Amino acid sequence: MKTFTATENDADMRLDRFITRLLPHLPPSLIQKSIRQKKVRLNGKHPKPDARIAAGDLITLYLRPEQLTPPTASAPQIPIYQSTPFVDVVYEDKHVLIANKPIGLLSQDDSSPDSLASRICAYLYDSGEWRPQNGFKPELCHRIDRNTSGLVIAAKTHTALTIMCEKIRLREVEKYYLCLVHGQPSDGTFKDFIFKHTNESRVTLTSNPVRGAKTAVTHCRTLENRGDLSLLECRLETGRTHQIRAQLAFHGHPLYGDGKYGHDKGTQCLCAYKLKFAFKTSAGCLGYLNGKTVELKELPEWT
Repeated sequence: MKTFTATENDADMRLDRFITRLLPHLPPSLIQKSIRQKKVRLNGKHPKPDARIAAGDLITLYLRPEQLTPPTASAPQIPIYQSTPFVDVVYEDKHVLIANKPIGLLSQDDSSPDSLASRICAYLYDSGEWRPQNGFKPELCHRIDRNTSGLVIAAKTHTALTIMCEKIRLREVEKYYLCLVHGQPSDGTFKDFIFKHTNESRVTLTSNPVRGAKTAVTHCRTLENRGDLSLLECRLETGRTHQIRAQLAFHGHPLYGDGKYGHDKGTQCLCAYKLKFAFKTSAGCLGYLNGKTVELKELPEWT
């Protein structure tokens, strides 16, 4: 028998998921079976697998000693970088962390030891805020492309993850990008239909709706003209795969350095430089973020 106490990081998490995070070496089928056989108690009662836990709840597991002993927990293993920071933290509080992802780094990749997600876990491990044996592992609330730099939000708690993902889905988190494009596009709104190819890492656009395509809306304004190039600020209304890259190319203004949707290669000039929290509905424990703007202090050289 062993008893665990849920923390704020675990609040509102399903019981079966909490146990899975706590003891990842146990098969999910064994966890479900143990709950059904009443070998798991929540505050002394026999719960259902989908019961929600709260901070301070006591979870008691009546399992064999070898089942209750997870492999030795250690810090996430990722390469050591001599010339770049482990993770560039732009904003942080007890619920969320906003990091500046560099070009070339994947937002998240379970098959690789190095990604922005793993760096954030390592950062929080070093600071003492997170341990692998904890019920909740810090997670990204959204992602940006490998060759796009800029701001990405991560949640430190399950409650924060649930709320922030919902706010992003409801478009109550405004995302602003800077990009350098070929030509001189007119200011305004691009509204097209984007289709993602399941077997390819690319998308195509059409002016008219087609089966399987989703609406893509981007608001653009010119900040500076540089001969045959223009520096734009783009605000995403929808967040589709490769949206800005593919949409601007579709309208005749591909990103400078974008070899996939453009006609040249080099550094892809696209940066997620600003976030605005514009909540229209209750945000629970994240309500303090409403009206807040987080912006990069140092922009890429090409800007």
